[in-house]
Amino acid sequence: MEKQKKPGFTTRAIHMGEEPKMGQGHSGDVVSPIHLSTTFARRIISEPTGGYEYTRSGNPTRDALEQKYATLENANFGLAFGSGVAACNTVFMALLKSGDHIIAGDDLYGGTIRSINKVISNFDISCDYVDMSKPENIIPFISQKTKLVFIESPTNPLLNVYDIGAIAKICQKYQLILAIDNTFLTPYFQNPLDLGADVVIHSVTKYIGGHSDVLGGAVMLDDTDLFKKIKFSQNAIGAVPSPFDCYLVMRGLKTLGIRMDRHQENAIKLAQWLLEQPNISNVIYPGLPSHDGYKISLKQTTGFGAMISFEIQGGLKEAEQFLSKLKVISLAESLGGVESLIEHPALMTHSSLPPERRLEIGISDTLIRFSVGIEDVNDLMQDLAQALQ
Repeated sequence: MEKQKKPGFTTRAIHMGEEPKMGQGHSGDVVSPIHLSTTFARRIISEPTGGYEYTRSGNPTRDALEQKYATLENANFGLAFGSGVAACNTVFMALLKSGDHIIAGDDLYGGTIRSINKVISNFDISCDYVDMSKPENIIPFISQKTKLVFIESPTNPLLNVYDIGAIAKICQKYQLILAIDNTFLTPYFQNPLDLGADVVIHSVTKYIGGHSDVLGGAVMLDDTDLFKKIKFSQNAIGAVPSPFDCYLVMRGLKTLGIRMDRHQENAIKLAQWLLEQPNISNVIYPGLPSHDGYKISLKQTTGFGAMISFEIQGGLKEAEQFLSKLKVISLAESLGGVESLIEHPALMTHSSLPPERRLEIGISDTLIRFSVGIEDVNDLMQDLAQALQ
């Protein structure tokens, strides 16, 4: 018998977890109902109705969302959290203990670095930050205390692309857990579990939600033992999303594939256009053949995403003047919304890093991070042009 082909990405994004329930006692909803109740009644003490007791522990709306998370990352399990940072910290607290050691990429989101340096360090968990452009760079930092390798690919904000498969092989050899923040590419363009990763994390606030109106985080994984540990901590720590937030994320997820295609279409055109501008000194986009990670991207992703970083000529004053003159593109933190957002990493998302550390990893005072939206690309081009003047 021929094996049934798995439905396509957008089909799963629309239908998984929201299959209409029909028959007696059901109403055939094509959209998952928002179950706002914080607690669930039962007739028999030992038998929670439908398996639900208390919304922190489980909720039908959240269950529907977690089914979508799992299927879109080709995972066995999906877990929903109140934010991306909540997802990261829960993974850390669930999988690590006092005295353990982490190896992390040296170009991470500032909030993740803050969590590692200021939160879990209080529990005697140490970390080395390593340039993982060469996977073998990890090996000298591995010790008996090392338990977890944490990376982004592409990274934030320098868009470095790492060979996930090669890093996964090293982690498997040394029995380390590999966790990857897949926020920038989303499950539509990259599936790290298929490349050998153990845990995938998303800031759902970004592309998955997609409309800058909901805070959320997600964890996807295959291993049952790791899932049980993180699931327990999800409930014990309690950093879960509300049912209404779950509904908003599911609503956004249904158009993720369509949005990502348009995001990327705009980003490729704008990256090529920025290369031609005389007052732009450097353009970083994995979809440009000149990018160091271009060939790796072709191997491990189905798209390049819609994040562009670039440097303008001059100094901090020129960078601030440029950003203040934009009209269509919003100067704001975050990314991944349908609207274009732009920010200054040194003064905004990565301001918590010491200046010398920022310069060491390549975050200059003229570096700009651009989250390309789905507006008419000509309007975005004109806005950049008038600001650059």
